[in-house]
Amino acid sequence: MSRRVAILALALVLWVLLAPLTGAHAQSQSVHGTLRAPDGTPVAGVTITAARSGTEVGKATTAKDGTWKISLPGAGRYTITVDVATLPKGLSPVRDGGQTLRDVPVPAGESRAVIFQLTTGSPAPAGPGGERGGGGGPPQDAAVRFLDQFAQLLVEGIKFGSIIAICAVGLSLIFGTTGLINFAHGELVTLGATVAFVLNASVIGPQLQLIPAALVTVALGAIFGGLLELGLWKPLRRRGIGRIQLFIVSIGLSLLIRHIILVLFGTRPQPYADYTIQQEWRWGPVSIAPRDLVITLLSMLVLAGVGLMLQRTRAGKAIRAVSDNRDLAESSGIDVSRVIRNVWLLAGGLAALGGVFFGLAQLVSWDMGFKLLLLMFAAVILGGLGTAYGVIAGALVVGVVAQVSTIWFPVELQNAWALVVLIFVLLVRPQGIFGQRERVG
Repeated sequence: MSRRVAILALALVLWVLLAPLTGAHAQSQSVHGTLRAPDGTPVAGVTITAARSGTEVGKATTAKDGTWKISLPGAGRYTITVDVATLPKGLSPVRDGGQTLRDVPVPAGESRAVIFQLTTGSPAPAGPGGERGGGGGPPQDAAVRFLDQFAQLLVEGIKFGSIIAICAVGLSLIFGTTGLINFAHGELVTLGATVAFVLNASVIGPQLQLIPAALVTVALGAIFGGLLELGLWKPLRRRGIGRIQLFIVSIGLSLLIRHIILVLFGTRPQPYADYTIQQEWRWGPVSIAPRDLVITLLSMLVLAGVGLMLQRTRAGKAIRAVSDNRDLAESSGIDVSRVIRNVWLLAGGLAALGGVFFGLAQLVSWDMGFKLLLLMFAAVILGGLGTAYGVIAGALVVGVVAQVSTIWFPVELQNAWALVVLIFVLLVRPQGIFGQRERVG
């Protein structure tokens, strides 16, 4: 195994050891949602229950604005049910059995959004395939049910992997050009999500729609990344500080930024003001919310743009040259300091964009980037250190494995199985999927 892989493996071990000390798992689990009539009117006074293994663990009643929330005793899969007897006259689930959603996965420390669709007419029959998450249709063949679930989780894994890739590309490029293992990169993701939330939820000043708020956030993220390089990392490198010391500094910076966000943002996960309640689109066994489809497609487009920039533009070729051999690039007339500054600008902007996407797909929380950091490192190592295309491939593998593994194993272990795949790949190909072998000695 190469020296670089050994260093990053050490970083992962330290991350795991530090995680319990930083409050990453301090949040409770919950499910929440907003119950609305087909015309968008909030539905109040409806009872919703949560159960696990046939035992009720929580209950809530929708408020005047239709919102509800149930705190859960731990991570796992839950059955969420609307009491149809408490629905206003004339309203019913869209489909038979649609009042019950089964096997809703709730990861540790997260609040999962749940959507119940109502109609003013009679509920439609569930059909041969039944309604995903419902329990009112006829029994399905086990193989068909497995394939339906696999297809749905595959789509969710691609979405999750594309978000990881957006966040991790900058992490890989920073390591490739400077050798820095930046443990504060997750906090750049969190900053992007929280800044967009502040602008979108009108916490201060006028409310911005999420799209312009995201554009402003990306610009601010790039500026913040550039300021970190100019104000912290460049002076430390000039003083000859070693990589291990820089690694420790990044851990301290991570703790500082994360807990400043905690003080200012609070511990309660928050949704954006836009695109929170959407009716899912369905194609056969697969359903996806419009926002999730847009997130996936935009992520792929941005990643393709970054790849083309690295391959075709002068700035991209300079980044690749510095990543391959910094001394040779400098002797060839490339301004290495400028290249590194451009990498930090790019990394900050991409991390902020990934934070917006991650917050939109789930919820905005103070430690969301820290939770994603281990998977970002896994994607970087799996794809190949310092490569952009490798990170994309590694992130998709990590995202798909994490989601699909929940078919057979508890949701708490989904990230662990992604790391098991990382170990197996490194045993066969230590340089990663797209990495190149290094000569040691």
